[in-house]
Amino acid sequence: MSFWADKVVLITGASSGIGRGLAVDLAARGAKLGLVARRKTILDEIVLEIGTVKNGNEQSGNVLAIPADVQDAESMRAAAERLQSEFGRVDVLIANAGIGATNDAAELDADQLAHVINVNVIGAANSVAAVVPQMVKRGSGHLVVISSLAAYRGLPKSAAYCASKAAVSAMFESLRLDLRSHGIDVTIIHPGFIKTPLTAGRKAKLPWLQELDPAVKKIVTAIEKRKKSYAFPWQLATIVRTGLIMPNAMYDWISRRNSFRE
Repeated sequence: MSFWADKVVLITGASSGIGRGLAVDLAARGAKLGLVARRKTILDEIVLEIGTVKNGNEQSGNVLAIPADVQDAESMRAAAERLQSEFGRVDVLIANAGIGATNDAAELDADQLAHVINVNVIGAANSVAAVVPQMVKRGSGHLVVISSLAAYRGLPKSAAYCASKAAVSAMFESLRLDLRSHGIDVTIIHPGFIKTPLTAGRKAKLPWLQELDPAVKKIVTAIEKRKKSYAFPWQLATIVRTGLIMPNAMYDWISRRNSFRE
């Protein structure tokens, strides 16, 4: 509890899935939150879920609903400034906003791929740019990104998603190296399959599919420990890491028989 008490946390993609789960969990731990997503009505519902409503459904105690689009750098700067104005600073950024895409390479849609990159990668970059100057000036802060085990190698029908997660993981690793001397921690989270709207409706059986609440608690613990990188569940993470050293022919043979995008 003491780690999060009075910590000011900006969460992007807070309207559903992991973002919403983190919002509810961290509010219970005493954090002050800025919840960012495009859908204000959904953010207001989360504020209601967390506690007593104030100020026209925009604030509940120490929680602010801040509608913004991570693809818009100015929108994210305004969101960060609003949170800083209310609580004085941003201690932790959780760059969670992300979308998925299913695309067979035989019908590759470059516009769709660009949209996934804009949300998952440029959106994370805009979020960092909105908070990191103040963190550098203060000499402390923590940047967290929700990447994926899909960042490690390409998967069938997942070119856009895998490319975006590989990019965001590499970007935050570089940020970690650059910002260490400024007192800023960086944590890259690589989850496997979690029961969220992103995985709903798939016909394929998803290995080691996790319930949201336990997954959120694992993410929170990794942040508290200031882990540089955290991949889970360990069973799937071990298999994925093994894929990094597999000969390409073996990896291709296995991957073609295990598509999780159906």
